[in-house]
Amino acid sequence: MTAPLKIATAGTGYFSRFHYNGWQRMAQAGDVAHAALCNRTEETGREFAGRYDISEVYTDFATMLDETKPDLVDIITPPVTHSQYVRAAVERGVAVICQKPFTPGYSEAAELVEFISAKQGRVFIHEDFRFQPWYGTIKSMLDDGAVGEPYQMTFWLRPGDGQGPDAYLSRQPYFRQMPRFLVHETAIHLVDTFRYLFGEVTSVYADLARRNPVIQGEDSGHILFEFSNGRRGVFDGNRLSDHPADNRRLTMGELRLEGSDGTLTLDGYGVIRHRAFGSNDWRTVDYQWDDIDYGGDCVYRTNKHIVDHIRMGTPVSNMAADYLINLRIEAAIYQSAESARKIDLAGFSP
Repeated sequence: MTAPLKIATAGTGYFSRFHYNGWQRMAQAGDVAHAALCNRTEETGREFAGRYDISEVYTDFATMLDETKPDLVDIITPPVTHSQYVRAAVERGVAVICQKPFTPGYSEAAELVEFISAKQGRVFIHEDFRFQPWYGTIKSMLDDGAVGEPYQMTFWLRPGDGQGPDAYLSRQPYFRQMPRFLVHETAIHLVDTFRYLFGEVTSVYADLARRNPVIQGEDSGHILFEFSNGRRGVFDGNRLSDHPADNRRLTMGELRLEGSDGTLTLDGYGVIRHRAFGSNDWRTVDYQWDDIDYGGDCVYRTNKHIVDHIRMGTPVSNMAADYLINLRIEAAIYQSAESARKIDLAGFSP
């Protein structure tokens, strides 16, 4: 039997609860042993440690690594801390899961990846949308030819959480100060998901806007993607608008994917429907998923995917070097919006 991984974590913000819940389940299953957590406020750190059966609490990240010597550290802190924490872990030979956004910008990410490569480090970006069960099901259906030759897809992002003077304060207040918001923080998930479903992006055209004046960055916009196989994708995002769902953060919006032999849709309840070309009848797709924590348990599924890779050598997605492709596309999107023109990825330098 493979020994459990010794893990440590950093951060206790809003989203971290989904990580801690998942790690606790893996610890109970014998996959990991949660040795320590680091948090700048010791009192909050001790509260989490008691809740999730974690042995040690630290307020200094490097000290935690030196004293507990984990196999893997999960960094669940805001982006401004990521470079420092990743470097500290890689210097010590500790594998890393780093929450996205990876770094505040592309150049810092590229420098960090160069450092990771030179040190032969293992850093995984916690890009969890592709691990939402509906996308895995849609990917399998595409591979099985459910829509024939895929033509295009559109995702309407409509979480409805961006209205008014108190937007984002109750959950992730640092959103309000991000100079680049909709794409850098949120649409980056769909960049990765679109690549997962449709292949590599060759060009982008973007038109972005800020509708709520209390925040610094953009909160709505449209992005047109072209792919190497001739397919098209559209991201239509507005954080002020909503969509039908009991939990509007479950899927964050709705998807429509069209091809030569049919159409697939995803709604805000996680329901996938399929209609064959020439038919007026929709069929609900039967698939299994767990409505646990966030996004169909995608946080647990992402971290388990990485743990299985480290323990058993299974294939893995979204290592830091691979994730640079997403960040390069993000940089092209912002340049497109600023210059009001299409950006071809071939030869593009952020």
